[in-house]
Amino acid sequence: MDIKTLARNFYAALTDGRFEAIDDLVAEHFIEHEAVPTDADGREGLREFFMMAHASFSDFAMNVEDMGAEGDKVFVRATMQGIQRAEFLGIPSKGKPMLVPVADVLRFEHGKIVEHWGVTDTGQLMEQLL
Repeated sequence: MDIKTLARNFYAALTDGRFEAIDDLVAEHFIEHEAVPTDADGREGLREFFMMAHASFSDFAMNVEDMGAEGDKVFVRATMQGIQRAEFLGIPSKGKPMLVPVADVLRFEHGKIVEHWGVTDTGQLMEQLL
C-alpha cells in the first residue's frame, strides 16, 4: 500500500473514532513534533488527544483537503471540525461549531507513521469556541 493511501486511512480512522487503528498505522516509537495537550507522549498522546476531541465534539472529523507525497513523507492540508458538546481544554461547551485549518507532515517507515509535524490554527479554534 502506498503512503498516501496509508495517510488517508489514518485520517479516516481519526474521523471515525477507530482508535484501535492507531496501533496498526502508527509506529510504537512514533515521535510527535507538534505540542499536544495531553499527559502522554508519542502514540499514546496522539490517541489521548483524538479520544478527547471525540468526547468533546459531536460530528468530529478530520477532512483532507489536499495531499501530496515525496519520498517517505506525506503532506496534508486538512480541516478539523465538529460541534462542541462538552468541555474541551478547560473551555465549557456553548454548542459552537469549530472549523479549524490544519497542516501536517507525516513520515513513514515500513508502512507506519513514525513522525508527525503539524500546525493547527489554535488561535482560530479558541476564537470559535470562546
